[in-house]
Amino acid sequence: MDLSKILSITGRSGLYKLISQGKNNFIVESLTEEGKRFPAFSHDGVANLENISIFTEEDDIPLQTVFQSIYKKESGGKCNVQLSDAKALKAYFAEVLPNYDRERVYVSNMKKVIVWYNLLNDKGLVDLEEKKEEAPAEEKKDTQTEE
Repeated sequence: MDLSKILSITGRSGLYKLISQGKNNFIVESLTEEGKRFPAFSHDGVANLENISIFTEEDDIPLQTVFQSIYKKESGGKCNVQLSDAKALKAYFAEVLPNYDRERVYVSNMKKVIVWYNLLNDKGLVDLEEKKEEAPAEEKKDTQTEE
């Protein structure tokens, strides 16, 4: 799963795929409205999902790991927890991330994680594979011979 090109924009619902990046803006495409593209600016509150993590009692856990935990629990399917039931959300979150920080992770955060997971899962973007790092390019050696 690669969340490096998936963005959240403050004040806008849904998630967005990064299409292109300019000097002062990003061109994004909505994951909920097929084909709808528009510019987004850094002052719009653009957040990369790869950089978001969830508070736990020990360390912060990357959002990708939380999505993978939900994916395992749901056997690759959609999460059907009732978003309007705070107790059910807390209980569900305790199952997928037992040591989450109960004081700093709010119900609104849990709702957002579930909504994002379902959206990404519908698009086939959630899996159990770790993001693959690109291997550094091998330096080309000069094979010139002296005459």
